[in-house]
Amino acid sequence: MTPAQSDLIWLLAGLGGVLLTASGVGYVLQQRLSPQGENPGIENLNDRIKAWWVMVALMAVALLLGSSGTTLLFALCSFAALREFVTLVDTRRSDHWALVATFFGVLPVQYYLIWIEWYGLWSIFIPVYAFLLLPILAVLFGDTERFLLRVAAVQWAAMICVFCISHVPALLSLHIPGYEGRNVLLIAFLVVVVQGSDVMQYVWGKLLGRTKIAPRLSPSKTVEGFTGGALSAMLIGASLSWLTPFTPLQAAGLSCVIVLMGFFGGLVMSAIKRDRGVKDWGHLIAGHGGFIDRLDSVIFSAPIFYHLTRYWWSLT
Repeated sequence: MTPAQSDLIWLLAGLGGVLLTASGVGYVLQQRLSPQGENPGIENLNDRIKAWWVMVALMAVALLLGSSGTTLLFALCSFAALREFVTLVDTRRSDHWALVATFFGVLPVQYYLIWIEWYGLWSIFIPVYAFLLLPILAVLFGDTERFLLRVAAVQWAAMICVFCISHVPALLSLHIPGYEGRNVLLIAFLVVVVQGSDVMQYVWGKLLGRTKIAPRLSPSKTVEGFTGGALSAMLIGASLSWLTPFTPLQAAGLSCVIVLMGFFGGLVMSAIKRDRGVKDWGHLIAGHGGFIDRLDSVIFSAPIFYHLTRYWWSLT
């Protein structure tokens, strides 16, 4: 067993302990306050905890399998997110080939380029080549009705669901002096801070939330919840600095950036949902909604975290 795998197992053991505690609390609350399932808040909390067990288990298996397993896991996440996104936007029959190209061309090529660590191409493949190809495929059918809106929707789907998410496995390709063979821990750090922030914002919001930040976009987000969640996530990030090449202060600073980007990412994705008149992107994950509902914070924070780490710590 490598030192990185050993550290990862310690982290997973800690997460398992947290989930066991949360499951115990959820069980007690259900027995006392919602024995027949009459309290929606407690039922939602227990659904979230059960879903977390599954997500942590999947993430653990992928990370322990290394580069191939991690890249494949996030490629599948991109596929599921892309499917959810496309079902909510307006497309026409004439967009068929652009969508086929996105699902079965752009997505696998992007992740293949990341798997072979061709940074010079994967970093521009979607923003340059795919963005030019997709409107060309759409215009071949001669359908000009709402053309700009339709093309923009497909391009946004590729950008959000493929390009941004693919930055997570791309962390494996960074070459950081003195950190060789441990990059998988950067993914663990990013995911734990992002999801820890979401969980703590939810908890602090339930306990102290009074002042709504953006009631038209996300009624559940409050100043108190965001502040408590952000500070908690920075503390979590600093305490996990032993997993990373960062000092505790640097880890806290990067966690702050991750939290801010995740927060604004959540608002952007909520704005899209409100525009489409839905509450959740899907119903695949009990208590959470769809894949994008669970990944919206990662979508905006992963590219910034990747490039900050690459610029300041990596030789590549």
